Amino acid sequence: MGMRAIHFLLFFALALVAAAQPPNDDCSTAATLCAQQPLTGNNTGATGWPGFCPATGNVLWYTFTTNSVGGTVDVSISGINCPGVAGMDNELSVVVLSGDGSCTPGSFSAASTCLEDSDDFVLTTPALLPNTQYWVIVAGAANNGATIPAQCGFSVVTSGPGADIVNVDFDAGPDVTLGEGDNAQLQATGGTTYTWTPTSGLSGSTIPDPIAQPEETTTYTVTTQLNGCTYSDQVIVEVKRLISPSNTITPNGDDINDTWDILGINDYPSCQVYIYDRWGQKVFSSTGYKEPFDGTNNGSPLPVATYYWYIELNQVKGRSAPYTGSLTILR
Repeated sequence: MGMRAIHFLLFFALALVAAAQPPNDDCSTAATLCAQQPLTGNNTGATGWPGFCPATGNVLWYTFTTNSVGGTVDVSISGINCPGVAGMDNELSVVVLSGDGSCTPGSFSAASTCLEDSDDFVLTTPALLPNTQYWVIVAGAANNGATIPAQCGFSVVTSGPGADIVNVDFDAGPDVTLGEGDNAQLQATGGTTYTWTPTSGLSGSTIPDPIAQPEETTTYTVTTQLNGCTYSDQVIVEVKRLISPSNTITPNGDDINDTWDILGINDYPSCQVYIYDRWGQKVFSSTGYKEPFDGTNNGSPLPVATYYWYIELNQVKGRSAPYTGSLTILR
């Protein structure tokens, strides 16, 4: 090797030493991993403890807390980007540790196997305890004759049954269907704080259970803080039009006002529609309203008169009273 190449490698090695030290290269400054929220990292210039896995160095520390259920956790490493330097490995190593939080070498034990690769990979832990803090070490490997541990950029994220929070420990509540002008109480659970957006149509934006009365269908997002992480979930408040039945039909075959129009009824496919004559005899009934009333009963024209209708929408939460009114047939 020529002197110029030797000088270059020496310069590069010194540059690595002089590189900015990552803030999370120590247990006490471990970066928090939030479920389903990737973090970017780079272990160039990392110092501190040697890796817990064989032949590793340049350690970065991360931490996460399992959810209230516990279970396996996936630690995914992607986007590994290492410089092409002679003598440097291009593989990163990952291991999950349990410990008491004192950040002393003897206080940790492996909660998973070690896994390393130069391509995207996923480490899946055994079932972890619920509501428990764990640590993740991402380190550079130095295998296959390499003399310099890998120092690379990457992305890391946790997920899986033991990590995921939304719909496990934090939930915006079920979607709601309302009629125009109606309201319903939303019910988010599991958060420590609550922030709702948008705020329009809500009785409060920082409480878990605001009253919602939007003018149109709205998707509300509620955000909370758990274990140093920010999580959001959504609930849809669907606003359906109330019905507006006409009060007169003229079924004379001229294709003008021959059937009974009920504005908005198609929003309620499970509705029940009944029409009675003045003596209380049912002359029409329908579940849904695909075939409009045409002024007949069993195919025979009904006489000119005033009839009385009764409609149950069946999909509007919080509204139990039926809609009632009258309909006049003219010919």
